[in-house]
Amino acid sequence: MRVFTTLPQENLAKVGAAAQAIEAAGYAGVSTQENKHEPFLSLAVAGAATRRLELHTGVAIAFARSPMAVANVGWDLAASYGGGRVTLGLGSQVRAHNERRFSVPWTAPAPRMREYVQAVRAIWAAWKGDGKLNYEGKHYRFTLMTPNFVPEPYDGPLPRLGLAAVGPAMLKVAAEESDDVKLHSFCTRKYLEENTLPIIEAGLAKVGRRRETFEISGGGFVVTGKDDAAVAKLFDWVRYRVAFYGSTPAYWPVFEGHGLGDLGRKLNAMTRAGQWSEMAKEVSDDVVHLFAAVGRHDQIARAIAQRFGGLVDSIGASANSSKPSDLPPDLLQDLAKIPTRYRHP
Repeated sequence: MRVFTTLPQENLAKVGAAAQAIEAAGYAGVSTQENKHEPFLSLAVAGAATRRLELHTGVAIAFARSPMAVANVGWDLAASYGGGRVTLGLGSQVRAHNERRFSVPWTAPAPRMREYVQAVRAIWAAWKGDGKLNYEGKHYRFTLMTPNFVPEPYDGPLPRLGLAAVGPAMLKVAAEESDDVKLHSFCTRKYLEENTLPIIEAGLAKVGRRRETFEISGGGFVVTGKDDAAVAKLFDWVRYRVAFYGSTPAYWPVFEGHGLGDLGRKLNAMTRAGQWSEMAKEVSDDVVHLFAAVGRHDQIARAIAQRFGGLVDSIGASANSSKPSDLPPDLLQDLAKIPTRYRHP
């Protein structure tokens, strides 16, 4: 099992030292988010400060950026630190955020994301000298690339492309087009087994890909700490996150699979009534356990194996950049022994 953690994105001056400590502890890599902060800048700092640490966006909002801009930043990171270390995780976000937070026109996200990934790969291929840039789709068109705008060549692999996916349509696109599906934390083992993985397996089979070449990341929370008090504190934080995500209709299929549809509808009504601070009280301990591996550092390896084992290949050990992981090196070594199907190059 590959374990990732987060960087202090709120302060780039802290990123270098944090990345070095993360690498020394034995984490596989770092993953940034596009919530309060831009996701690429801290990866550039972390790459310069480390030698092997993988650099992932988990995720950057795709439609707010042209595929050309994403191709550029991915190329520069790979040229500087090695393509094998870089994964550009992309996500569509929901309609309201695209239209009202990023001022981006909305179209059906899955077909658009398929073209997005194809366009980035077409741009990279042109830069690698594999032919003239000539990508034309319904949503994106790239047909101009003069020598002045081609970045300097570099040896080594291109970055990997990952996609955040929740619903069936985007899961299908991820399996057929990307290298890594980044699953939402609002997910249970039952939902993974019965809903998510069959779609991924079918998508891989359709394009003739082996599961060992495709990484499945995430799919739940990790709630741990050095003592019971630390676990309890993070458990309550995750309780609120389950309530927050569970209030959104797009995530209700996960609830429905456990007979919790009424809970989702109640939480949604509470958001419309502005009862944000009351929502977590509606989520029982048993419901939180559906979404998380829970335990102290001396317990969590077994809990992670039970919750994620045999299904996913990598997990995030920290909830977000404000809650970094504190797993000790010997625990990370134990987690690395949990078998997975993906074989990282």
